[in-house]
Amino acid sequence: MKYRALGKTGLDVSTIGFGASPLGNEFGGIDPVEGARAVHLAIDQGINFFDVAPYYGRTLAEERLGAALAGKRQHVILATKCGRYDSDAFDFSPARVKKSVEESLRRLRTDYVDLLTAHDIEFGDREQIVRETVPALRELQREGKVRNVGISGLPLKMLADVAMRAQVDTVLSYCRYNLIARDLDIWLTPIAEARQIGLINASPLHMRLLTAAGAPAWHPASETAKRIGSQVVRLCQKHGVDPAALALRFCLMHPYVSCTLVGMSNAGEVERNLLALEMEPDAELLRQIEQMVELVKNSTWRSGRPENSDNAA
Repeated sequence: MKYRALGKTGLDVSTIGFGASPLGNEFGGIDPVEGARAVHLAIDQGINFFDVAPYYGRTLAEERLGAALAGKRQHVILATKCGRYDSDAFDFSPARVKKSVEESLRRLRTDYVDLLTAHDIEFGDREQIVRETVPALRELQREGKVRNVGISGLPLKMLADVAMRAQVDTVLSYCRYNLIARDLDIWLTPIAEARQIGLINASPLHMRLLTAAGAPAWHPASETAKRIGSQVVRLCQKHGVDPAALALRFCLMHPYVSCTLVGMSNAGEVERNLLALEMEPDAELLRQIEQMVELVKNSTWRSGRPENSDNAA
Protein backbone atom coordinates (compact mmCIF):
# COMPACT_ATOMS: atom_id res chain seq x y z
CA MET A 1 0.00 0.00 0.00
CA LYS A 2 1.07 3.57 -0.63
CA TYR A 3 0.30 6.49 1.65
CA ARG A 4 0.09 10.25 1.31
CA ALA A 5 -0.19 13.13 3.73
CA LEU A 6 -3.77 14.37 4.07
CA GLY A 7 -3.01 18.04 3.65
CA LYS A 8 -1.66 19.43 6.91
CA THR A 9 -3.81 17.25 9.18
CA GLY A 10 -0.81 15.19 10.23
CA LEU A 11 -2.53 12.04 8.95
CA ASP A 12 -1.03 9.71 6.36
CA VAL A 13 -3.83 8.01 4.45
CA SER A 14 -3.79 5.08 2.08
CA THR A 15 -4.06 6.23 -1.53
CA ILE A 16 -7.00 3.85 -1.90
CA GLY A 17 -9.78 4.59 0.57
CA PHE A 18 -12.63 2.30 1.57
CA GLY A 19 -15.90 3.89 0.50
CA ALA A 20 -18.46 2.35 2.82
CA SER A 21 -21.67 3.42 1.08
CA PRO A 22 -22.20 -0.10 -0.38
CA LEU A 23 -22.36 -1.44 3.18
CA GLY A 24 -25.65 0.44 3.39
CA ASN A 25 -27.07 -1.33 0.31
CA GLU A 26 -26.73 1.86 -1.75
CA PHE A 27 -25.94 -0.18 -4.88
CA GLY A 28 -28.12 -3.16 -4.05
CA GLY A 29 -28.38 -5.60 -1.18
CA ILE A 30 -25.19 -7.16 0.17
CA ASP A 31 -24.29 -9.97 2.52
CA PRO A 32 -23.32 -8.18 5.77
CA VAL A 33 -20.95 -10.99 6.71
CA GLU A 34 -19.13 -10.55 3.39
CA GLY A 35 -19.15 -6.79 3.96
CA ALA A 36 -17.38 -7.24 7.30
CA ARG A 37 -14.91 -9.60 5.63
CA ALA A 38 -14.15 -6.86 3.09
CA VAL A 39 -13.44 -4.39 5.89
CA HIS A 40 -11.08 -6.82 7.61
CA LEU A 41 -9.24 -7.70 4.42
CA ALA A 42 -8.83 -4.03 3.53
CA ILE A 43 -7.25 -3.33 6.91
CA ASP A 44 -4.98 -6.36 6.61
CA GLN A 45 -3.82 -5.13 3.19
CA GLY A 46 -2.99 -1.63 4.44
CA ILE A 47 -6.09 0.38 3.57
CA ASN A 48 -6.47 2.71 6.53
CA PHE A 49 -8.98 5.36 5.41
CA PHE A 50 -12.65 4.46 5.80
CA ASP A 51 -15.38 6.89 4.78
CA VAL A 52 -19.05 6.56 5.69
CA ALA A 53 -22.10 8.76 6.37
CA PRO A 54 -25.47 8.61 8.15
CA TYR A 55 -27.08 9.04 4.72
CA TYR A 56 -25.67 5.79 3.35
CA GLY A 57 -28.36 3.21 3.89
CA ARG A 58 -30.04 5.72 6.21
CA THR A 59 -27.61 4.83 9.05
CA LEU A 60 -27.19 1.16 8.01
CA ALA A 61 -23.67 1.68 6.59
CA GLU A 62 -22.48 3.26 9.84
CA GLU A 63 -24.02 0.42 11.85
CA ARG A 64 -22.33 -2.24 9.73
CA LEU A 65 -18.98 -0.48 9.59
CA GLY A 66 -19.00 0.09 13.34
CA ALA A 67 -19.66 -3.60 13.94
CA ALA A 68 -16.93 -4.63 11.49
CA LEU A 69 -14.40 -2.34 13.16
CA ALA A 70 -14.90 -3.85 16.61
CA GLY A 71 -11.42 -4.44 17.99
CA LYS A 72 -9.82 -2.78 14.97
CA ARG A 73 -10.71 0.90 15.45
CA GLN A 74 -7.14 1.81 16.36
CA HIS A 75 -5.91 0.63 12.96
CA VAL A 76 -8.00 2.97 10.84
CA ILE A 77 -8.57 6.62 10.04
CA LEU A 78 -12.32 6.91 10.35
CA ALA A 79 -14.37 9.56 8.56
CA THR A 80 -18.09 10.19 8.67
CA LYS A 81 -20.39 13.03 7.69
CA CYS A 82 -23.25 15.20 8.84
CA GLY A 83 -25.89 17.41 7.28
CA ARG A 84 -27.52 14.97 4.87
CA TYR A 85 -29.87 12.30 6.19
CA ASP A 86 -32.12 11.30 3.26
CA SER A 87 -32.66 12.12 -0.40
CA ASP A 88 -34.31 15.39 0.51
CA ALA A 89 -33.47 15.73 4.23
CA PHE A 90 -30.74 18.27 4.98
CA ASP A 91 -29.94 20.15 8.17
CA PHE A 92 -26.65 21.98 8.58
CA SER A 93 -27.61 23.81 11.78
CA PRO A 94 -25.15 23.63 14.70
CA ALA A 95 -27.69 21.86 16.90
CA ARG A 96 -28.31 19.12 14.33
CA VAL A 97 -24.61 18.76 13.58
CA LYS A 98 -23.84 18.15 17.25
CA LYS A 99 -26.71 15.67 17.62
CA SER A 100 -25.65 13.92 14.41
CA VAL A 101 -22.13 13.35 15.70
CA GLU A 102 -23.38 11.77 18.91
CA GLU A 103 -25.59 9.43 16.89
CA SER A 104 -22.74 8.51 14.54
CA LEU A 105 -20.33 7.83 17.38
CA ARG A 106 -22.81 5.36 18.89
CA ARG A 107 -23.33 3.59 15.58
CA LEU A 108 -19.61 3.49 14.85
CA ARG A 109 -18.82 2.30 18.39
CA THR A 110 -16.15 4.89 18.99
CA ASP A 111 -15.67 8.07 21.02
CA TYR A 112 -14.19 10.14 18.19
CA VAL A 113 -13.87 10.29 14.42
CA ASP A 114 -10.72 11.38 12.63
CA LEU A 115 -12.66 13.44 10.10
CA LEU A 116 -16.15 14.91 10.13
CA THR A 117 -17.39 16.21 6.79
CA ALA A 118 -20.37 18.44 6.06
CA HIS A 119 -22.13 16.29 3.46
CA ASP A 120 -23.21 17.67 0.07
CA ILE A 121 -23.10 21.29 1.15
CA GLU A 122 -24.64 22.49 -2.13
CA PHE A 123 -28.00 21.55 -0.63
CA GLY A 124 -27.51 24.06 2.19
CA ASP A 125 -27.27 27.81 2.53
CA ARG A 126 -23.72 28.82 1.68
CA GLU A 127 -23.46 31.48 4.37
CA GLN A 128 -24.79 29.12 7.01
CA ILE A 129 -22.15 26.56 6.04
CA VAL A 130 -19.40 29.18 6.44
CA ARG A 131 -20.68 31.00 9.52
CA GLU A 132 -22.44 28.25 11.47
CA THR A 133 -21.76 24.72 10.26
CA VAL A 134 -17.97 24.75 10.03
CA PRO A 135 -17.63 26.66 13.35
CA ALA A 136 -19.85 23.96 14.94
CA LEU A 137 -17.49 21.30 13.56
CA ARG A 138 -14.56 23.17 15.05
CA GLU A 139 -16.30 23.24 18.42
CA LEU A 140 -16.66 19.48 18.26
CA GLN A 141 -12.97 19.33 17.41
CA ARG A 142 -12.14 21.28 20.58
CA GLU A 143 -14.28 18.80 22.54
CA GLY A 144 -12.19 15.92 21.18
CA LYS A 145 -15.05 14.20 19.36
CA VAL A 146 -13.68 15.17 15.96
CA ARG A 147 -10.01 15.39 14.93
CA ASN A 148 -10.41 17.23 11.61
CA VAL A 149 -13.22 18.91 9.68
CA GLY A 150 -14.11 19.03 6.00
CA ILE A 151 -16.74 19.64 3.37
CA SER A 152 -18.03 17.60 0.44
CA GLY A 153 -20.18 18.09 -2.62
CA LEU A 154 -20.47 18.10 -6.39
CA PRO A 155 -20.23 21.79 -7.50
CA LEU A 156 -16.57 22.69 -7.55
CA LYS A 157 -16.90 26.46 -7.41
CA MET A 158 -18.87 26.34 -4.17
CA LEU A 159 -16.42 23.87 -2.64
CA ALA A 160 -13.54 26.16 -3.55
CA ASP A 161 -15.29 29.24 -2.15
CA VAL A 162 -16.23 27.61 1.16
CA ALA A 163 -12.79 26.00 1.49
CA MET A 164 -11.16 29.42 1.25
CA ARG A 165 -13.57 31.28 3.52
CA ALA A 166 -14.19 28.65 6.19
CA GLN A 167 -10.64 27.28 6.47
CA VAL A 168 -11.41 23.58 6.40
CA ASP A 169 -8.91 20.73 6.72
CA THR A 170 -10.19 18.61 3.85
CA VAL A 171 -12.43 18.70 0.80
CA LEU A 172 -14.11 15.62 -0.65
CA SER A 173 -15.11 15.91 -4.31
CA TYR A 174 -16.83 13.22 -6.35
CA CYS A 175 -17.25 12.55 -10.08
CA ARG A 176 -15.03 15.52 -11.00
CA TYR A 177 -11.74 13.71 -11.67
CA ASN A 178 -11.71 10.42 -13.56
CA LEU A 179 -11.55 9.16 -17.15
CA ILE A 180 -14.57 11.32 -18.04
CA ALA A 181 -14.17 14.45 -15.89
CA ARG A 182 -11.03 16.45 -15.11
CA ASP A 183 -12.33 19.85 -14.00
CA LEU A 184 -11.28 19.20 -10.41
CA ASP A 185 -7.90 20.54 -11.51
CA ILE A 186 -9.43 23.71 -12.91
CA TRP A 187 -11.39 24.90 -9.90
CA LEU A 188 -10.34 23.08 -6.75
CA THR A 189 -6.93 21.44 -6.88
CA PRO A 190 -4.94 24.70 -7.14
CA ILE A 191 -6.67 26.13 -4.06
CA ALA A 192 -6.28 22.93 -2.06
CA GLU A 193 -2.61 22.68 -2.93
CA ALA A 194 -1.87 26.32 -2.17
CA ARG A 195 -3.55 26.07 1.24
CA GLN A 196 -2.40 22.51 2.02
CA ILE A 197 -5.98 21.30 2.27
CA GLY A 198 -6.34 17.53 2.10
CA LEU A 199 -8.05 16.59 -1.16
CA ILE A 200 -10.12 13.40 -1.38
CA ASN A 201 -11.40 12.19 -4.74
CA ALA A 202 -14.47 9.94 -4.73
CA SER A 203 -16.25 7.98 -7.43
CA PRO A 204 -13.28 7.11 -9.65
CA LEU A 205 -15.68 4.86 -11.59
CA HIS A 206 -18.07 7.81 -12.11
CA MET A 207 -20.62 6.11 -9.85
CA ARG A 208 -20.18 2.79 -11.68
CA LEU A 209 -20.64 4.23 -15.16
CA LEU A 210 -17.10 3.03 -15.98
CA THR A 211 -17.76 -0.60 -15.08
CA ALA A 212 -18.81 -3.67 -17.01
CA ALA A 213 -22.10 -3.68 -15.09
CA GLY A 214 -22.81 -0.14 -16.24
CA ALA A 215 -24.51 2.78 -14.56
CA PRO A 216 -27.39 2.08 -12.15
CA ALA A 217 -30.85 3.18 -13.27
CA TRP A 218 -30.80 6.24 -11.00
CA HIS A 219 -27.50 7.57 -12.38
CA PRO A 220 -27.90 11.33 -13.08
CA ALA A 221 -25.48 11.54 -16.01
CA SER A 222 -26.83 12.35 -19.46
CA GLU A 223 -27.74 9.55 -21.82
CA THR A 224 -24.85 10.65 -24.05
CA ALA A 225 -22.40 10.32 -21.17
CA LYS A 226 -23.78 6.88 -20.33
CA ARG A 227 -23.45 5.78 -23.95
CA ILE A 228 -19.86 6.99 -24.18
CA GLY A 229 -19.08 5.40 -20.83
CA SER A 230 -20.28 2.09 -22.28
CA GLN A 231 -18.04 2.64 -25.29
CA VAL A 232 -15.06 3.19 -22.98
CA VAL A 233 -15.86 -0.04 -21.18
CA ARG A 234 -16.04 -1.99 -24.44
CA LEU A 235 -12.79 -0.46 -25.67
CA CYS A 236 -11.01 -1.55 -22.49
CA GLN A 237 -12.45 -5.04 -22.75
CA LYS A 238 -11.32 -5.23 -26.39
CA HIS A 239 -7.78 -4.57 -25.14
CA GLY A 240 -8.11 -7.15 -22.38
CA VAL A 241 -8.15 -4.47 -19.67
CA ASP A 242 -10.54 -4.28 -16.71
CA PRO A 243 -12.19 -0.86 -17.18
CA ALA A 244 -12.76 -0.36 -13.46
CA ALA A 245 -9.12 -1.12 -12.68
CA LEU A 246 -7.92 1.30 -15.34
CA ALA A 247 -10.32 4.00 -14.12
CA LEU A 248 -9.07 3.61 -10.56
CA ARG A 249 -5.41 3.50 -11.61
CA PHE A 250 -5.88 6.72 -13.59
CA CYS A 251 -7.18 8.48 -10.48
CA LEU A 252 -4.38 7.11 -8.30
CA MET A 253 -1.86 8.84 -10.56
CA HIS A 254 -3.14 12.29 -9.60
CA PRO A 255 -0.16 14.23 -8.21
CA TYR A 256 -1.94 15.96 -5.30
CA VAL A 257 -5.05 13.99 -4.31
CA SER A 258 -4.32 12.24 -1.01
CA CYS A 259 -6.88 9.48 -1.23
CA THR A 260 -9.19 8.05 -3.88
CA LEU A 261 -12.37 6.59 -2.41
CA VAL A 262 -13.89 3.56 -4.07
CA GLY A 263 -16.92 1.65 -2.83
CA MET A 264 -16.35 -1.91 -1.58
CA SER A 265 -18.73 -4.51 -0.24
CA ASN A 266 -16.93 -7.85 -0.55
CA ALA A 267 -13.44 -9.32 -0.44
CA GLY A 268 -13.27 -9.76 -4.20
CA GLU A 269 -13.79 -6.03 -4.77
CA VAL A 270 -11.04 -5.24 -2.27
CA GLU A 271 -8.63 -7.58 -4.05
CA ARG A 272 -9.46 -6.17 -7.49
CA ASN A 273 -9.00 -2.60 -6.30
CA LEU A 274 -5.63 -3.43 -4.77
CA LEU A 275 -4.44 -4.78 -8.12
CA ALA A 276 -4.86 -1.29 -9.57
CA LEU A 277 -1.94 -0.10 -7.44
CA GLU A 278 0.51 -2.09 -9.55
CA MET A 279 -1.20 -1.68 -12.89
CA GLU A 280 0.80 -0.10 -15.70
CA PRO A 281 -1.68 1.83 -17.87
CA ASP A 282 -1.33 1.61 -21.63
CA ALA A 283 -0.59 5.15 -22.83
CA GLU A 284 -2.16 4.50 -26.24
CA LEU A 285 -5.34 3.16 -24.65
CA LEU A 286 -5.58 6.25 -22.43
CA ARG A 287 -5.12 8.43 -25.52
CA GLN A 288 -7.96 6.66 -27.30
CA ILE A 289 -10.20 7.06 -24.26
CA GLU A 290 -9.33 10.75 -24.11
CA GLN A 291 -10.53 11.15 -27.69
CA MET A 292 -13.63 9.06 -27.06
CA VAL A 293 -14.86 11.11 -24.10
CA GLU A 294 -14.14 14.53 -25.63
CA LEU A 295 -17.83 15.11 -26.40
CA VAL A 296 -18.85 14.78 -22.72
CA LYS A 297 -15.59 15.67 -20.98
CA ASN A 298 -16.26 17.62 -17.76
CA SER A 299 -20.02 17.36 -18.25
CA THR A 300 -21.89 16.99 -15.00
CA TRP A 301 -25.42 17.39 -13.63
CA ARG A 302 -27.20 19.80 -11.33
CA SER A 303 -27.02 19.06 -7.64
CA GLY A 304 -28.33 21.19 -4.81
CA ARG A 305 -29.69 24.71 -4.76
CA PRO A 306 -29.58 26.64 -8.05
CA GLU A 307 -27.50 29.42 -6.53
CA ASN A 308 -24.79 26.89 -5.60
CA SER A 309 -24.48 25.47 -9.11
CA ASP A 310 -21.23 25.82 -11.02
CA ASN A 311 -23.30 27.55 -13.69
CA ALA A 312 -24.92 30.08 -11.34
CA ALA A 313 -24.42 33.72 -12.26
